[in-house]
Amino acid sequence: MKKVTFKIWRGDAEGGELIEYTTEATEGMVILDVVHKIQATQANDLSCRWNCKAGKCGSCSAEINGVPRLMCMTRMDMIPTHQPVTIEPMRAFPRIRDLVTDVSWNFRVKQKIKPFKPRTPDAPDGTWRMQQEDIDRVQEFRKCIECFLCQDVCHVLRDHHKHEEFIGPRFLVYTAALEMHPLDTEDRLPELKQAHGIGYCNITKCCTKVCPEHITITDNAIIPLKERVVDDFYDPLGWLWKLLRPKG
Repeated sequence: MKKVTFKIWRGDAEGGELIEYTTEATEGMVILDVVHKIQATQANDLSCRWNCKAGKCGSCSAEINGVPRLMCMTRMDMIPTHQPVTIEPMRAFPRIRDLVTDVSWNFRVKQKIKPFKPRTPDAPDGTWRMQQEDIDRVQEFRKCIECFLCQDVCHVLRDHHKHEEFIGPRFLVYTAALEMHPLDTEDRLPELKQAHGIGYCNITKCCTKVCPEHITITDNAIIPLKERVVDDFYDPLGWLWKLLRPKG
């Protein structure tokens, strides 16, 4: 056990600053343990959001030394402690208090995406038949815990604040899960191109790097969606296929 200095952002929507705290920490502790210890011993009014402490609820997202991470999954032995460790709220969303941000924008975005629209049942009992290999592709996207770290690290939202024009990596993944589903018949490509702003993504793969569920966001979701948009809107052969392909 050794003493480590932490700089935790304290404040609200009106502003704030990094406040320094020194506490004893061990390699086995995670950042959330440290925050709870500081809450208990030095700052009873420190606000943070958390729930499961198992890396599955996505609640304790924050920025540790400037990198978006889950506090409950960031061990002390993963970060350098020879200088103060900074803990800050996510920068892509409005601050509420201390480490808590208002992520409600994400849920409003999700409501704008066209829902699942299955084709006509193809079995006598009124159900559908699918091959496992057809569903394997979208299974990866179902692992998302909606921690919104990918949204936070995305420069389009983080630095350029294009929240009204770009849905962000999380919802490109969500859209991909619908678009690539073998039973879905809805067409979301016009919205991807225009209202959802897929063209803003320049595939830096920063979203893939911070995903705690190791979803290959860029290569498996965003790039295939970009290719579909290009095929539909810029490729003459794509236009012909769109006219001739069977519906539902």
